[in-house]
Amino acid sequence: MHKFIPCLLTLALAGCQLAPEYQRPESPVLASYPDAQSLAGERGFVAAELPWQDFFADPRLRVLISQALENNRDLQAAVYRIEETRGLYRVQNAERFPSLGLGADVTRGRANQGAATGVSGGSVSETYSVSARVSAFELDFWGRVANLSTAARAEYFASVEAQRVFRLSLIRDVATTYLGLREAVERIALAEATVISRRDGLRIAKVRLDAGITSALDFNQAEALLTQAETQLASIMLTRAESHNLLAVLTGGVVSEPLPEPLSLEQQSSPPALDAGLSSSLLVNRPDILAAEQRLIAAKANIGIARAAFFPQVSLTGSFGYASSEFSSLISSSNETWSIGPSITLPIFDFGRNRGNLTVAQARDNIAIVEYERAIQTAFNEVADALAGRRYLAEQVDAQRRNTETLQRVVNLARKRYQEGVVNYIEVLDAERSLFEAEQAFIQTRRAEVQNLVNLYVALGGGNLEE
Repeated sequence: MHKFIPCLLTLALAGCQLAPEYQRPESPVLASYPDAQSLAGERGFVAAELPWQDFFADPRLRVLISQALENNRDLQAAVYRIEETRGLYRVQNAERFPSLGLGADVTRGRANQGAATGVSGGSVSETYSVSARVSAFELDFWGRVANLSTAARAEYFASVEAQRVFRLSLIRDVATTYLGLREAVERIALAEATVISRRDGLRIAKVRLDAGITSALDFNQAEALLTQAETQLASIMLTRAESHNLLAVLTGGVVSEPLPEPLSLEQQSSPPALDAGLSSSLLVNRPDILAAEQRLIAAKANIGIARAAFFPQVSLTGSFGYASSEFSSLISSSNETWSIGPSITLPIFDFGRNRGNLTVAQARDNIAIVEYERAIQTAFNEVADALAGRRYLAEQVDAQRRNTETLQRVVNLARKRYQEGVVNYIEVLDAERSLFEAEQAFIQTRRAEVQNLVNLYVALGGGNLEE
């Protein structure tokens, strides 16, 4: 019997494998990106190997990202979810092995023999026992328990990758909010300077109106131009306040320490060069793709679990120990006791329950395949968009810079011609309005260019290294 138990355990641990063999699906995207030539000639960094501290040049932004990674409540919840799934995996994996328990008992009692012999009283007896027990250990002939463990392990790995996904998103969100804040600051400076200039222009228009040099129309147009700038200034200041509030949430609270001096948007537009590589690199660099793959592995294991339900389930209980009425002679071969009790459960009529569970598992496997392929397509699209943005936003920034310089010359010329009496004041107002709008748009495009570089870094799997 002692030799029989290890044989059963070996057979149980080996088992059959009813789950489909996992094979990574074919990538549903092209091998190279449409605008990969925008990085041609650059032997840049691999984004996944470049820490975010080295990518972001702005010292104030680095402080904000560091605080967010430490204090953001949603990120902390994601870390706790990892601990939860790790514990669940350990619980499930333990089911693959026998649970061994040690027990000791002592009982004392008296049997009353008066009813049988007519003599009152009885003898007092004591029984001592000690034993090791295996309770309800499933002999995993069909791999059900092993697949439960595989599914739990895959879910654990998926939770790890999900935490990395959120970490990347948090870095991007902090950077996006901060860049929006820097844009607002620069636009406010421009709007404030414009308001001061237009108030001065309105003052001059009032003097000229009072002197009868200009008409009330010119004065009202100058006043309307001032109102436009004041309205724009109030709107941008609201945006700045909202960005401050959002940063406080993302970073887990208001940053109390003195912050380093920030960089301008122009100074942040030249981060380290990145090597886009092939699209296949996304499969190992993007945590969202890795998480989707782990969920696919879990779905395959769940099919094996559903298939195992069609076969008999065999469990084993057993014990080995000693029992004696004398404690001094308890541990001896003559007092040796053992028991073994296999049990079997065979499904006969379940009215389609097992078939339904298998259909559900297979459907979820197909869903997991589609979601995995969709994750690859989404990643590919994000990288392709960022590469296109890197190319065309740079061209747009250059064009808007030249446009702003041209409009500044138009304003200077219009003012000179107005002072000479060649043109009406409306032409000066139109020129100044166009210049103001162009300068605001130039700052916005500059921010979009820097934001796109951040998107490219994150889309390639950058910032995924732990601190």
